[in-house]
Parts: sequence; structure tokens; C-alpha cells
Amino acid sequence: MATMTSLIGLINKIQRACTVLGDHGGGGLSLWEALPSVAVVGGQSSGKSSVLESVVGRDFLPRGSGIVTRRPLVLQLHKTEDGQQDYAEFLHAPRKRYTDFVAVRQEIADETDRITGKSKQISNIPIQLSIHSPNVVNLTLIDLPGLTKVAVEGQSETIVQDIEHMVRSYVEKPNCIILAISPANQDIATSDAIKIAKEVDPSGERTFGVVTKLDLMDKGTNAVDVLEGRHYRLQHPWVGIVNRSQADINKNVDMILARKKEREYFETSPEYGHLAHKMGAEYLAKLLSEHLEIVIRQRIPSIIALINKTIDELNAELDRIGRPIAVDSGAQLYTILEMCRAFDKVFKEHIDGGRPGGDKIYGVFDNQLPAALKKLPFDRHLSLKNVQRVVTEADGYQPHLIAPEQGYRRLIEGCLGYFKGPADASVDAVHLVLKELVRKAIAATEELKRFPTLKNEIATAANDSLDRFREESRKTVTRLVDMESSYLTVEFFRKINLESEATPGRNTPNNPNPNLDNYSDNHLRKIGSNVNAYINMICDTLKNSIPKAVVYCQVREAKRSLLNRFYVQVGKKEKEQLGNMLDEDPALMEKRTQLAKRLELYKQARDDIDSVAWK
Repeated sequence: MATMTSLIGLINKIQRACTVLGDHGGGGLSLWEALPSVAVVGGQSSGKSSVLESVVGRDFLPRGSGIVTRRPLVLQLHKTEDGQQDYAEFLHAPRKRYTDFVAVRQEIADETDRITGKSKQISNIPIQLSIHSPNVVNLTLIDLPGLTKVAVEGQSETIVQDIEHMVRSYVEKPNCIILAISPANQDIATSDAIKIAKEVDPSGERTFGVVTKLDLMDKGTNAVDVLEGRHYRLQHPWVGIVNRSQADINKNVDMILARKKEREYFETSPEYGHLAHKMGAEYLAKLLSEHLEIVIRQRIPSIIALINKTIDELNAELDRIGRPIAVDSGAQLYTILEMCRAFDKVFKEHIDGGRPGGDKIYGVFDNQLPAALKKLPFDRHLSLKNVQRVVTEADGYQPHLIAPEQGYRRLIEGCLGYFKGPADASVDAVHLVLKELVRKAIAATEELKRFPTLKNEIATAANDSLDRFREESRKTVTRLVDMESSYLTVEFFRKINLESEATPGRNTPNNPNPNLDNYSDNHLRKIGSNVNAYINMICDTLKNSIPKAVVYCQVREAKRSLLNRFYVQVGKKEKEQLGNMLDEDPALMEKRTQLAKRLELYKQARDDIDSVAWK
């Protein structure tokens, strides 16, 4: 039994640690919920408080009318060596030891009010109390608010449902042992505790039935049929309890004396004498303790499995949000560079297609640029009237003799100037796409979420680089257009002339019809047509060369050297400056601290259980 007793004490210790870390509920099955415990369930005035005080052997629970228990009370009993003084400790006051149990009662009431206020409302935030005494058995009990059927003045209209929901949240857990308290002077069929126990534990394997107030039954009646399981059968034996009388409570009769009087009642009772050996608070405590020990033993494999699973999840979460960083400058610099590399990897995935967004760059070249080129006002520039004006002005006071050389050049230069607009627009459009990809990459880089300052600095550095790449790209595409203006492709016009000469009687710039006016409409239309053909050739060229220049100057450089200047700047920073860049979100730091504490708790719990479970 020594090993099992150690197990119960260990479970109490683990449950206490779980409560400290707030690991006693929430999504999934927590360790606290996986550890077996005993939930005390009963209606108001069913004698719950008297049962608990009898088990503990101390008068320590608040009393009064209506709902007195308004928060769950997690009561951990620790058996100490004979002769040691009884004392109590609250989790919320860990450095204070109570030896006066009147003060314990007052602290329970005060701590309840701290959460619920001086009202009649309830809260599911538990109070955790440990009692150390040679007169108890190792046991964990959870005292829950008494089930009620109607709300009284000052209570919410939903109080009945709220209490039942709270009780169910405990007793529905598969590892919860239900201690169903029913008064003997009430029909067991109408017992609130039995009703809810039957719903959540129809087989009765987790339910222990307790009948209180046996000494208050009407004369000539008894609860033998219930106690012997004939009226309502459970897998575990029913236990009868004789509560202290109100007179004894008023006189502050010692609980040890009350236990003695209870034993005498059963031993001398004609109805219950044959059951005396398994009646009373002392027997109930031992019965629950022995059963709890057995349940713990049975649950050890599943508890260990849950602990291992949770340890893996906690390690994965710590890896996801990042482990703590060393304080030396080398480690800080390494961390910053690792964050940069992580961002750079995500950014390149966006550009190259591993993540969405890079396709928009292709869309600029395949849709936006061609559409912009088509909208250029070449028709207006090469209209008959404008061609006549440009050609006429080009030669000044002397008309051209053979072909309007200067007119051709000026018309072409005027058309080429229009290409700068779509070229610049392509540069700007790709720049906007790259900036959006930087934003997405920053947001998608999980490692950066813990360092808001570093995240902002990387984003700023990346956008500064994109600005520089845009200016270089703008200069390059402007040069492409200027190069077309600086040297015209003479072969194009020679070919046109050859084609014209091959057509008999055709008027050409180099072979004009002497009878044809140089400024005739046909002649001007021909000039406009020739210039338009040349411009279309240039348009096809630029349609291919502008994307190449933009990709070379912006996209390629963004992939190659987006953070190069940032790396140089970081390398020059002092330790304090590096530390400032790695200032974490306080909420994330707190989360890591809590995760680390939980991880340590689960590892320690696993080691402790292993150390005693298989002896």
C-alpha cells in the first residue's frame, strides 16, 4: 500500500502544479482532468458540507442559507505522521500556513467574494486548499455548488442551469469519481445527485452513493433498502452518514468526538447495526482512498500516454515560436541572420511560384504592357494633318528636294517619346508587386513574429532596396527608348524603298513623280505609313526588351541582393543595438515562459510517476 499512497500524494502534487499553471481545463483533455479525483455532488441542504467536514475531521466550510459553495473547492488531503499538528494551505496564499480552521472558513468565503463579489453568483474558477493531518487519508475531493431547482432573489435567472453545467463539466470526465450525496429523508428516486450521476455514469462504475441524515428519518422508517442496494443498485456499496446535529455545530463539538458518536450510533442501531462496519465518514474516506488508488493504478498507462503526447506538442509549439536567445552578440547576430534567411526564403518562394503572388509580375508583361502600348496615340501623331505640319516645319524655308529626311526623323522621335510612359508604368507595376510580396513574406515568416522590431527593420530595408532597384530599372528602360531615338535602323527604310522601286509607277521618297506635289495627301499618307511601320517594329522590340530590363534590374536583384545592405549594417552594430533589434513581443515572451513551465511540469510528472508506479 505504501507505493499506492505515494501515488495519491504524487497525484495531489501534480494537480496542484497544474492549477498553479492554469492547466486545469480548456481545449482537449488536460493533465489535471486526466488525473483521477472525487467530485462531491448533491442538492442544497443535502449534507454535503457535513460529509466533507466529517471526512476531514475539521470544521472548516462556510455555512449559511442558499448557495454557500459558489466556486469549486479542490480539497487535497495529505496524511501526516501521528502527533503532528493539523494545518491548511491555500494555493492563492502559498506562503501562509493556517492552523486555525475558523480562519480557513473565513478565507474560503473571502476568496469566493474576490471573484464573485458579495453576490449570490457562481464562478467556475476553483479554490485549491490542502489540509495536512494525521486524521485524514490521502485523497482529492472537489466540492461543487449544490444543485438547485429555483433561483432566489439576487441570483441570475440562469443560475439553475449554470450550476448544473458546472457540475456536469466535472462529473462527465471519464476519470472523475462521483460522490453522490442524498439525504435519507428524501426519496432517492428524486435525488438531484443520483439523477445527474445516472445520466453521466449509467453503469454506476464511477459513482459512490452516500445517504446522509439517517438519524433524522421519520420514526418507523429507515434506509436499509437503499444502503443494501435493493432500492437503487450501484456497483459500489452505499455508505450511510450521520451528520452532526445543529446543537453540536452550535457548540463547536470536536469533529473527532463527532466521529466517535457516529460510530456508536451505527453500532447500537437496531436497523443499521449489521452494516456498522461499512458505515460512517471514516469508512467512506478509506473506501474512497482505496478506490482512488486502484483507479490511479489503472489509469497510469493512459496518463503517461497523455503526458508524452503533450510534451511533444509543447516542444513543437516552442520550436514554432522560437526558443530563448543567448545574450552574447555572436548568438544575437546569428539569430538575426537566421531570421533574414527565413524571410528571404519565403520571399523567393513567392517570386518563383512556391507561394502565390509572383505570377502578377508575368501579368504586367503579358497584359498590362501590351495593353498600354496599344493605347499609345500613334494614329493622332501620324494623322495626315500632323504629318504635313511636321514635314513642312522640318525643312524650314527650303522644301526638301528628294525625301523629307528631317520630317521622318522628327515623326519617329515624336512617336518614340510615347514609349516612356508604358516603360515607366511597367517599372512601377512590378515595384508594387514586389513590395506586396515583401509584405506577404514578412507576414508568412513565422520566425519573425516574435521580433516586431526586427520584422519592421527587415521590411524597411527590403523596401529601401526595392526603391533603389526601381530607380535603376527606370533608368535602364529609359535608355532603351533613348537608344531607339539615337540611332534609327536604316535598313528598314532601304527595304521599303526597294519594295517601292519594284512597283512600277510607284511614287517613293527617293524617286518622286515630278508631276506629283510633294505635299499631296497620298505622299503624306505614305510618309505616315512608313513611320508607322517602323514604330510597330520598335514596339515589338520594346515589348520584349522592357520586361527583360525590368526583370534584370528589379526581380533578379530582389532575389539576389534584397538584404545585402542590411547585412552590412547589422554587421556594424554593437551588442546593445543587436539586443534592441531582438526585443520580443511581451505577450509572446510570456507565452514561451508558460509553455516552458508546463513542459517542465509534464516532464517532472512523467519522471515522478515512473519512479513510483512500477515498484
